Amino acid sequence: MTASDGESMGTLYIVGIGPGLPHAMTQRARDVIQTADCVIASNLYQEFLRRDGTLPPEAETDGGTATRPNGTEQEIVRSSMGRQVELAREAFERVRNGEDVAHVSGGDPNVYGKSDLVFLMADEEDADDIPIEVVPGVTAALGGAANLGAPLSNDFCTVSLSDKWRGWDEIEEKLRAAAIAGFVIVLYNCWRDYERAIEVIREERADDVPVAIFNDAGRGEAGRNVDDETHTITTLGAATDHDEKVGGMGTSILVGTHESHEWENDYETYLVTPRGGREVEDF
Repeated sequence: MTASDGESMGTLYIVGIGPGLPHAMTQRARDVIQTADCVIASNLYQEFLRRDGTLPPEAETDGGTATRPNGTEQEIVRSSMGRQVELAREAFERVRNGEDVAHVSGGDPNVYGKSDLVFLMADEEDADDIPIEVVPGVTAALGGAANLGAPLSNDFCTVSLSDKWRGWDEIEEKLRAAAIAGFVIVLYNCWRDYERAIEVIREERADDVPVAIFNDAGRGEAGRNVDDETHTITTLGAATDHDEKVGGMGTSILVGTHESHEWENDYETYLVTPRGGREVEDF
């Protein structure tokens, strides 16, 4: 029986799970994934979500059907880069048939995640009957900044270096504008021409401003790089001397401003960007 035959419509949830590990998800994200009739997630995120029982153990999964501890069943569908259009169509049909579907996105769905694809597909497929809810998650810029201290306390922006859907001229224009405007800049997709991006920013910003290179923010020992979760503080002028720290999709680079500076205590070195030069008395 379909929703149009009298059964209630389900909901399509686009769920941001941050770095993917249970401790770094919101309670709302966990609740949605645990109770959904169908969960669409990559193998990596399935592995992470099983760590605390957010998804049933793999041993209790049979041909895509998982058995929860309470005995109810849940469909687990593997997501991959080449199947996103197909999976969106499948999600629409499941929702029309009364199922709640959790479409899992790493980080936050609105920060280079799955949100835009789902809405584009809904428009393309005339799926304006589908209830959609976006569940936010911790994106790499926020997770990495938390490890570094307070580098985003003033205005900041994110720029993706992926040129899959736009040319380098547009990316360069955004980088230059952000550098001139004084934003702290967080670069995503750094395996694509990060050296080129750094050189553009150097044309507008001093070489001694701090830069942080961080990998797999929030993943600890579950990181995809050899050294797992790492962060390195350097300078804009020396940023491209750290090729070994730029490892792939898990790498982001934060470029500070002339106000950003290192601060040390008895435990570690932090990176701080004050908000408008405020003093303690201003609080």
